[in-house]
Amino acid sequence: MTRFLPQFDPRAVPVLVRDDDHGLRPAHADRMTPEGLRKLFASPPVWTPEVHREQKFMNRETAHAAVLLPLVMRDRLTLILTQRTTHLSTHSGQIALPGGKVDAEDADATATALREAHEEIGLSADAIEVLGTLPVYTTGSAFVITPVVGLVQPDFLPQPNPFEVADVFEVPLAYLMDPAHHRRHVFEFEGVVREWYSMPYQDGPSERFIWGATAGMLRNFYRLLST
Repeated sequence: MTRFLPQFDPRAVPVLVRDDDHGLRPAHADRMTPEGLRKLFASPPVWTPEVHREQKFMNRETAHAAVLLPLVMRDRLTLILTQRTTHLSTHSGQIALPGGKVDAEDADATATALREAHEEIGLSADAIEVLGTLPVYTTGSAFVITPVVGLVQPDFLPQPNPFEVADVFEVPLAYLMDPAHHRRHVFEFEGVVREWYSMPYQDGPSERFIWGATAGMLRNFYRLLST
């Protein structure tokens, strides 16, 4: 039997203060450039992801997926994110990275991420310079996700698929790679404690509440860039 968490507002869930978060510094500035990232992925350091498996809250068959971290090469790198439409069966209305389930025709996780980015926001594979992947991230809803990191040409114009994507926007990478903007939340339901990160971003009059798996993978990216 599938087990669901009740509906709740993640913004209202308390922030967990942890002593080991004190003293963390922003990611290295020289790594948050196209050339810095190329060097990093060409010769990656030894590092350990902070978040690799969420507390399971849904009993169903495991599904493999991939997402793209599309970094736009502006004066300072920005990350493309989407807001999912509210009628989708999973993670509806949430902020997400372009991506989805692996298809049998996909050669690998990178192929999945590129295909999904094209289907969701019109980002063509020939406009992406793939740098590499981050460690696999397993969600509490049984998705095993491979994050793929790529550089995107700055003249990209999004063409969102209206069925899946309600909005497309960009966030400065430096903002996301600063732990001062990372919050950790804790939520208990039927004796199961679930924790996650959020990275709220004020985008003009709107708050983009980045949380859950997306924030967890970005936290891992921060750990890599700050090693």
